[in-house]
Amino acid sequence: MKTTVDIPDVDLADAMRFTKATTKREAIVTAIQEFNRRKRMAELTKYAGTCEDLVSVEDLVKQRRKG
Repeated sequence: MKTTVDIPDVDLADAMRFTKATTKREAIVTAIQEFNRRKRMAELTKYAGTCEDLVSVEDLVKQRRKG
């Protein structure tokens, strides 16, 4: 979708540098995707340790040693 936005030159230059993008569009899309990925990961962390059916680290190590 086409959208016109006023992005400060310094911020866009930083986004292009950090993402190693060759176009402004690529930098913006990459930045949005990375932002969304981080937000999804942050939402998942609230569920950490809540599943009782998973194998514990100790059990996993024991299973790996058995071969």
